[in-house]
Amino acid sequence: MNYKEIAQETLNIEAQTLLLASKNVTDAFEKAVETILACEGKLVVTGVGKSGLIGAKMAATFASTGTPSFFLHPTEALHGDLGMISSNDVVVAISYSGESEELSSILPHIKRFGTPLIGMTRDKNSTLGQYSDIVIDVVVEKEACPLDIAPTSSTTLTLALGDALAVCLMKARNFKKSDFASFHPGGALGKQLFIKVSNLMQSKNLPIVGKHTKVKEAILKISEGRLGTALVVDEDKKLMALVSDGDIRRALLQKDFSLDDDVLKYATLNPSTCQNEDMLASEALVLIEEKKIQLLVITDENKKVKGVLHIHTLIEKGIS
Repeated sequence: MNYKEIAQETLNIEAQTLLLASKNVTDAFEKAVETILACEGKLVVTGVGKSGLIGAKMAATFASTGTPSFFLHPTEALHGDLGMISSNDVVVAISYSGESEELSSILPHIKRFGTPLIGMTRDKNSTLGQYSDIVIDVVVEKEACPLDIAPTSSTTLTLALGDALAVCLMKARNFKKSDFASFHPGGALGKQLFIKVSNLMQSKNLPIVGKHTKVKEAILKISEGRLGTALVVDEDKKLMALVSDGDIRRALLQKDFSLDDDVLKYATLNPSTCQNEDMLASEALVLIEEKKIQLLVITDENKKVKGVLHIHTLIEKGIS
């Protein structure tokens, strides 16, 4: 049995289903978008079985892209959760056949509330089709299932139509990256758009030494600070230089090296600094990479040290 060919055939059938549907988007779809946009409440998605699983994903997509939405299981609705629906809401009900018993049972009650009902089904004359104010056609020539029974092409099409609704709503609302990130603060995009330097910089127990500190004392500070670097300041506590363990190792190769030398002799003068602790951490990472440094020192306008941001901290926190 050639599983590769079976997989290709399955994908081709479902792809053709989507291509055909893309050519047959009706005015009903546009009306559905306009109805949801006018909704003053929430978008309630409902369905059972595979349709219910697709509906749950649709509700999650709507909710994360600017359309307040939740999934309601018809059986739970019959046992009290109908109270979650109001006349200010819009309901999207999904049933390929349009005759799902559990779903059909709640349709009269939804209409009793005066709640707009958008049906997603293959049959406008089905129970769901007749109760619906708007019907989005979910018609497939065949299921990808070799028995033409298991929901495959039909569920793929339903899911894609749900995505199409969500994208239309996003564009209508001018939904931006920052809006998306506000609903995903723990995601990669949220980290890029919300986490600031001040959230990640180390401001306590900094390895700071004076410009006349001896090398041997600076080495201890470097070890204690665990940053691989010590910050060298003048008598006014203003940053002058950085000295790293790498600087010390290179200095050891010099013939006149002494542990009793002033550390400033081997330090890197005028290091890269940042005065904006409200800078996004992702922007700080770009700066660190451009400067080819590992440690960015945060100072005030007078060059007094406020904190440090290490590239390893950014990486550990998933900033990219």
